[in-house]
Amino acid sequence: MTDPVAALRRIAFLLERRLADSYRIKAYRGAAATLLTVDADEVRARAEAGTLRQLPGVGAKTAGIVEECLAGGVPGYLTELEATAGPLVAGGEEYRAALRGDLHTHSDWSDGGSPLEEMAMTALELGHAYVVLTDHSPRLRVANGLSVERLTRQLAVVDAVNAHLDGAGEFRMLKGIEVDILEDGTLDQTDAMLARLDLRVASVHSKLRMDAAPMTRRMVAAVRHPRTNVLGHCTGRLVKGGRGTRPQSEFDAAAVFTACAEHDVAVEINSRPERCDPPDDLVGVALEAGCLFSIDSDAHAPGQLDFLAYGAERAQRLGVPPDRIVNTWPVERLLGWANR
Repeated sequence: MTDPVAALRRIAFLLERRLADSYRIKAYRGAAATLLTVDADEVRARAEAGTLRQLPGVGAKTAGIVEECLAGGVPGYLTELEATAGPLVAGGEEYRAALRGDLHTHSDWSDGGSPLEEMAMTALELGHAYVVLTDHSPRLRVANGLSVERLTRQLAVVDAVNAHLDGAGEFRMLKGIEVDILEDGTLDQTDAMLARLDLRVASVHSKLRMDAAPMTRRMVAAVRHPRTNVLGHCTGRLVKGGRGTRPQSEFDAAAVFTACAEHDVAVEINSRPERCDPPDDLVGVALEAGCLFSIDSDAHAPGQLDFLAYGAERAQRLGVPPDRIVNTWPVERLLGWANR
């Protein structure tokens, strides 16, 4: 018999992986969360009586999935999704296999769609040794950015999740942030709070159309901050997707990437298909400057953790040396670099 919770989670994962509508995904994850709180005998009894839909968050479609599982089969919808899943991209398999973790992910503490527990559990199931939780900083209100107080509470939850998921220490959710680079190049979080984290991704989210000279100064100042580890989606471009397209920011790439190399800051290869950031030519500029790199999913849902495949394909095709990709490193080396 297929476990109903596992089936619902897998359906949600596969839908997230293909960037399906969030309302559909929430239905499956919501039903799975409900079933986790209900005794298995009660679930079976309700299925036989046709009263599964009386449970909160369980609708006609999800009740049907549960009933198919309890009848001893694999749900037809799950079979359909699995048959059409396939690899996200051709190529990059060697680099994807070398990645030990993901340095840029979001939970429902900011603008992600799932609890951080679900993000950690899925990363563990995918074989990651670590995943960094990098919810947004307070200035990004549209993404429900975290104040010092909220981030402090989140750190305690991360500790609890780590203790629950893997007492042997073979997997860790690391404490991080995607901190906004403000217009003057400062970071949108206190230095004391940044010092409590394992790793920090710094990204521009506002005034992306600044003139090239002030944008260059802004980014170089952020890169020079001693707590910056990764420069996130550096051009801010969007090449497709539901949010439309957006041109890349203008800045002196050679100057920014030289600063990254000098200050040991990794340039992110953002794997989201609608970002594909930086473009190939700028990856070449960063390579020439001697930069480190980080291949990140920027996942806002568990299924999007699989987006690493897109970045791995680009890195392998563009000749990025694997040892210059910081998330191919063991966690001890990664943390030593991030908190040097």
